[in-house]
Amino acid sequence: MSEPLRVGVLGAARISDVSLLGPAEELGVRLVAVATRDRSRSEAYARRHGIAAVHDSYQQVIADPAVEAIYNPLPNSAHAPWNLAAIAAGKHVLTEKPGASNAAEAEQVHRAAQGSGLTVFEGFHYAYHPQFARLAEIVAGGVIGDLRRLDVTMAMPAPADGDLRWSWELSGGALMDLGCYCLHVVRSVSALRGGEPILVGATATERAGRLQVDEAFEVELRLADGVPAYGHIDMAAPAFDMTIEVTGARGSARFADFIHPQDDDRLTITVDGVEHTEHLDRRSTYSHQLEAFVAAVREGRPYRTTTADTVATMRLVDACYEAAGMQPRGTGAAPW
Repeated sequence: MSEPLRVGVLGAARISDVSLLGPAEELGVRLVAVATRDRSRSEAYARRHGIAAVHDSYQQVIADPAVEAIYNPLPNSAHAPWNLAAIAAGKHVLTEKPGASNAAEAEQVHRAAQGSGLTVFEGFHYAYHPQFARLAEIVAGGVIGDLRRLDVTMAMPAPADGDLRWSWELSGGALMDLGCYCLHVVRSVSALRGGEPILVGATATERAGRLQVDEAFEVELRLADGVPAYGHIDMAAPAFDMTIEVTGARGSARFADFIHPQDDDRLTITVDGVEHTEHLDRRSTYSHQLEAFVAAVREGRPYRTTTADTVATMRLVDACYEAAGMQPRGTGAAPW
C-alpha cells in the first residue's frame, strides 16, 4: 500500500469541509499544513482538523518539505497565482474551479505544468462520479433516442452582499462561480460528440450596485455535431437548482442534483411516456474526485480536468463575458 498523500491547505474556505476534509478522512489522505491570513484562525482550524503544522503564509505551506500537494480553495483570483507558486516549488495541485481568472492565466498555468511531472488537477468533481458515465451512455443515443437538446442549470439563492463571490477584484460573478460548471458539462458532452462546442450567444444580468459583476447568465451553444445546448445560471434564485436535463427523440433524462448526488442521486428517465427513476451513487462527488487525484499523483493515472482542459473552459468563459457585453475577469488583480 502506498504512503498516504500529504496535503497542505491554503486558507480555511467553507467549501473545504465537504470538498477535502471529509474525503481525506475517508481515503486516509493526511492534511499536514495550513495557513490563513489570520494566525489564530489557522491554529483553531488546525486543532479542529488535526493538522500538524500551522504556517504564517501560503508560501510557507508550499515550501514545507512535508507537503507533497496543495489544495487551493482561495478566491478565484488567487487560484492561478498560487497554483503557479506550487508548481514552481514542485508540488502537485488540487485547485478549486475555475482554475484561473481568464484564458491568459489558464494558459500560463498550463505552460508551467507542461513537462513538470506534476499533477495539476482542477476540481470539477462531478466529472469523477458514476453519474457522468451514465450521462455519456444517455447522450450516445441508446437510452432516450438521438440527442436533441442539452440543458444545464446552476442556480442558488443569493450570497450576502459582502460575499467574495460578488467581488470584481476577486474574479467573482455568477458565470465564474456557477456557470463554469454549466460550460464544463456542455464541453464534456460535446467532446463525446466530436469536439468543442460553439458559442451562439450569451446574455447577462448585472448585480445591482456591482459594476461588471454578473448575477445571472443565459448561454446558448451548439455541440460539436450541432445539437443545441443551454446554460441557465442564476446566483440570486429563489432556491437551489443544479440539474442536467437531456432531451432525446424518444424522451428525456434528468439528473436531480449533479453537484451533490450524496443528497439526491435521482436520475429520472422518461421514454415513450413511461417514467422510471434510477439511483446511481450516494457517495460524494468530492470523494470520487480526491480518489482520482491520489491515483494521478501516486500511480500516474490519467484524469479529465487537466490544465489543457482549464484553458478550453476559460476561453469559453471569456467568450461568454464578451458576448454578453461584459469584461472577462482580470489578471492578478486581487490583494489576496
